Parts: sequence; structure tokens; C-alpha cells
Amino acid sequence: MKSQTEKDGIVTLTGDMARQLSDSPLWNEDLRPTTRKEHHWAAWNFAALWISMCLCIPAYALAGGMISLGMNWWQAVLTVLIGNLIVLIPILLNAHAGTKFGIPYPVYARLWFGSRGAHIPALARALIAAGWFGINCWIGTTAIDGLLQAVFKGWKEVPGHTPLVFLIFWGLNVFVAYKGPESIKNLMQFSAPLLMVAVMGLFIWAVIKAGGFGSMLSAQSKLNTPGEFLKAFFPSLMGCIAFWATMALNIPDFCRYAKSQKAQVVGQSLSLPLTMGVFSFIAIAVTSATIVIFGEALWDPVAILNRFSAPVVLIGAVIITLSSLTINVGANVVAPARAIENLWPRRITFATGALITGLLGIVIQPWYIMENFGNYIFGWLGTYGALLGPIDGIAIADYWLVRRRRLALAELYMARGRYHYAKGVNWNSVIALLVGVAVPILGRFLPGWDWLWSNALVVGLVVAAVVYTFLMHRHESLVSPAEYARITQIESRTPTSAVSLPEETE
Repeated sequence: MKSQTEKDGIVTLTGDMARQLSDSPLWNEDLRPTTRKEHHWAAWNFAALWISMCLCIPAYALAGGMISLGMNWWQAVLTVLIGNLIVLIPILLNAHAGTKFGIPYPVYARLWFGSRGAHIPALARALIAAGWFGINCWIGTTAIDGLLQAVFKGWKEVPGHTPLVFLIFWGLNVFVAYKGPESIKNLMQFSAPLLMVAVMGLFIWAVIKAGGFGSMLSAQSKLNTPGEFLKAFFPSLMGCIAFWATMALNIPDFCRYAKSQKAQVVGQSLSLPLTMGVFSFIAIAVTSATIVIFGEALWDPVAILNRFSAPVVLIGAVIITLSSLTINVGANVVAPARAIENLWPRRITFATGALITGLLGIVIQPWYIMENFGNYIFGWLGTYGALLGPIDGIAIADYWLVRRRRLALAELYMARGRYHYAKGVNWNSVIALLVGVAVPILGRFLPGWDWLWSNALVVGLVVAAVVYTFLMHRHESLVSPAEYARITQIESRTPTSAVSLPEETE
């Protein structure tokens, strides 16, 4: 029986199969595979997605903070470019699965961890996204708090003024998230360009105030030997990779709407490295200029903002607040809310998942993470990179090396399907994850092997991928070419539409 249809590299369920699965406990409107007509994102949509996400304060802080580690401007820019080109590889590899089969990340995770085991990688991704949610709330908080201090001289003396602002701004973020990302769709269309205009204004100010490009980029590297440079380079590089490691996992949440593989590959390949490169250069140049202007490297734009007069602080605070709010809901709520929803698809809603995400954002203590760049790059980015690297490795190995891009789409939604494994858990994935996390951790304790931890994301990815591929060799859940042909209706390139979900389930 044909359960799925493939046309132009896009696989959808047949109408009959979709109707049969609609009562499954693993199926709901948010988690079901996309229909043919829902594959409508062009290359420009993916470019716009990445441009809007790259233009954020944490990305600015990541690039500018490398100056505080002792790098000069070109060393920092090169580090950012290399890191983003590297992380683009797992992004594109995982995007292929989302595009071809139209599945979101929590369902994609069922493929390699099992219907119940999928909660492990999904919740790991959710916890990190919740951390980013808290970080963006804290960035907005510091901007608002700085504005109030600049406008109302007595505000600084109010007991607990910063925690009060945080709770209010956090509540606003949670409220908007609870209403759903669609509630600020129009707002998000101009928030990222608005931030770019503000950053360009900051850049022009820095050029003028520092006496031109020559002065602002004249700061010499404080890393005088190759050993000193590498000691700062590798953690910074891993930080750049880890910065988007979350998106490398849940990119299927977006690419499930792609018109074609070409659309998502072209859109993402052109936008991510280019936008991060340009934005990072501006951040690095401005941070370098602060050494000339203020005598210290200010990698946090909020700290720079607070050096201005009240009217400028007001404008800047509004822009940063708007940016933090819109990007937060768009980039840091979808993944954790979907993961939490996947715990009990029939009972937990996206809104409930968004509320829980907000609470986790407080538990993560974003004020500590953003206290200094060492916490940010070595603590936050480095630690979660060690966790996400092995998960990325398992995902890539499963889809490309083990299954060779052949899936029984319907069985991802069957409570007792082939991807249920042993009581809902694929223990081969659990073993690969544990080994992938353990090997980099050994580098923290073995003399001379600290490079394992400094490169934890990449090391964990490779180790977990190798272990998983070995354990899953000839596994019973694999779909052979002959079986794929039996369950798949291959349609030629004709004007007729592929069979999709019935109207009531769309």
C-alpha cells in the first residue's frame, strides 16, 4: 500500500494515510507533516529569516567580546566567518530532512531516539532555547533600566529596581509568546531593519568619535604568541559554532515549508555567513573604537548606550527593547514550546509550552551569563555546545549515513511503528549521546588533553556520529530501496498537485 507521495524531492502523506493517523496520540496540527501546498517558502524567505535572527544583540556581543579577549579586528572577523561557515554544514544537512519530509524537529528526533526517547534531544534543545529567552529578556531589561536611570535620577536609588524591570519585561515577553508568534508577525518585519539602522548609526558615531577607521582599527592584538592566540581562538570559534548549534538542530521547523531543496540551500548559504560577517565587523569595529574613546573594550552595546545623553538612551532603549521582544518570540519560543507540547500532544498546547519556556528562562539566571564575556563564551556557549554537538552528530549520521534519506513517514506518527524501538527509546542513540558527551569532558581532567573540551562541540559531534553509525548498522528499522519503492508513489514533474491532507486537517 502506498502511504506517501514523492514529487520533485518532496514527500507528503497520502490523504487516506493522513486520515488514519489523525487519531494517533503522536499527531496534532502543529506536529503533523506539511502538505504539498504548505511547501511555499522561497530562497528569499530563508534569507529574511536569517537576516532577522543575525541582527540581534547576543550576536553583536559575541563578535565584540573577542576584542576583550585580546584579538585585533581582523582576527575576530576571521574567527566569526570560519565559525559560521562550519556551522552552516550541519544546518544544511539537517535542513534536507525537514524539506524532504515536512517534519518539525520533535518528530525528526523520533527517527533516531524513538517516539519517547525523542524527548531527550527535544528537551535539551528546549532548555537551551529557554536560556536564550532569558538572556534576551535580560538584555531588554538592562536597556530599559538604563533609560530610567538616565531620565529619572532617583530611579537608581529605588530598591530592587533592576529585578523589578526584569519581571515586567519578562512578563511582556511571556504574554506575547503566550498569544503566539503570529501576534507580532508584522512587528518583526521591521524590527530587525530598525536594529540595523541603529547599529549603523552607532558605527558612524564610532568612526567619527575615534577619528576614522585608522584609529578605531589600530588596536594591536594582545595575543603575542601562536599559543596565546590559539588559546583564545578555539573557544571563540566553538562559541561561534555553538551560537547557531541550536538552529542546526531545529532548522527542520522552518525548512519543512521550503518549496525545494535549492530554495533552502541558496537562501541559507548566502544569508547566514554574509549577514554575520558584516554585522560582526560592525560590532568588532565599534568595540575596538571604545578602546580609543573610553579606554576599555565595551562589548555590550547596552553598556555603550548608557554612556550617551538621555534622549539618545531613550531612542536606543526603545530599539533594543523592540528587538529583544520580537527576536525573542520568533527565535527562542518555537523550539521549546514545540518540545514541551510534544510531551503530551493531546493535552499540552503551544501557549502552555511558551509559559513554561518563560519560567525556565528565569531558572537559567541570564544575569550571571551576561555578567562578563568569560561567562558568555566559556560558560554558556561552551557548555551547551558540548551537549548539542553529539545530538547534531546523531541526527546527521542517522539521516545521511544510516538511513540514506529513506523514511517511512507515516510510521513516525504510529504509537507502535518501526520508530518506536524498545518501549519508545532507541538505546543506540542514548549510548552514542553519552559517549559523545563523555569524551570532551575527559579533556577537562586529563593533562594535555584540554583541546577535547575546548573543541567540545565538534569532537562530540564526530564521536557520537561514529558510534551511532556503528551501532545502527543494518538495524531492523531501516527502509531498503525496495521497500521505499513499495510505500512511495513517485510523481513525475507535471502541473497536477500531489495528494495532500484532506481539507479538514489542513
